[in-house]
Amino acid sequence: MTFLAARTAPVPREGKGAMAIIGVPFDGTSTFRRGSRHGPAAIRWASQSIETYSPVLRRALEDVELFDAGDVDVAGAGVDGMRSAADAHLAALPSHAVPAVLGGEHTVTFPIVERLHRSYSDLAVLQLDAHTDLRDEYEGLAVSHATVMRRVADLVGSQSVVQIGTRAGTAGEFETARSLRFSSSALNMPAEIWSWLEQRPVYVTLDIDLIDPSDAPGTGNPEPEGIAARELLSFIRKLGGLRIVGFDVVEVSPPYDPSGRTAVLAATIVREAILVISARPL
Repeated sequence: MTFLAARTAPVPREGKGAMAIIGVPFDGTSTFRRGSRHGPAAIRWASQSIETYSPVLRRALEDVELFDAGDVDVAGAGVDGMRSAADAHLAALPSHAVPAVLGGEHTVTFPIVERLHRSYSDLAVLQLDAHTDLRDEYEGLAVSHATVMRRVADLVGSQSVVQIGTRAGTAGEFETARSLRFSSSALNMPAEIWSWLEQRPVYVTLDIDLIDPSDAPGTGNPEPEGIAARELLSFIRKLGGLRIVGFDVVEVSPPYDPSGRTAVLAATIVREAILVISARPL
């Protein structure tokens, strides 16, 4: 099953970018409630319940060169195996394709950022997340769902990371967050931070636990006092002002939401993100 109107192979178009859906069904370092490995399949399934047309953006996925590049093969893999497999999957994409990644746990963000950083040395990373994910190590692992943004900051530089929506973490993590370009529990940022993002290529990583559990219960580590779904979608629709070179939606865990509404929301987020990103030439 593909994501909505996506083809299974890219159709080259001279001078125009494509959006490539990629699933990374990995949850090997999840520590509270595993299940996000089922996220890519659930989001694709849920996408069949929504329209390809966004009445807010007045665009449809049929207007986009969109293809579904399938899932990264991570069966039986640990973190290193997942990173290698994800990198190889990305390397096989057409050079004009912008990855739209479906997780999986948040660790899957790291190999995507690693690959993009090779092409964009000034890459900025915009994190939308309930958790800081800034531990230096967790349960003996240097790269895990709890350390992923620390590793991203080590790679791209702490001043290249903007973190919004964070409301959970250790005292040490919040101290580390002070070294980032910006970190806030609110879903907004000062004008000067937005202007800074406008000047560089941006990767957006969105952990579904950013959203309040009342709107998105299907995640491994739900946190109270989250962002409302309506507020998040409004924010996503403003991202067209940035030069986004890739994004992900991670930590959808279908076993904890029998209603499927978390996956439907994730599919809607992906649709809106694709439409706003593809409307702006890279």
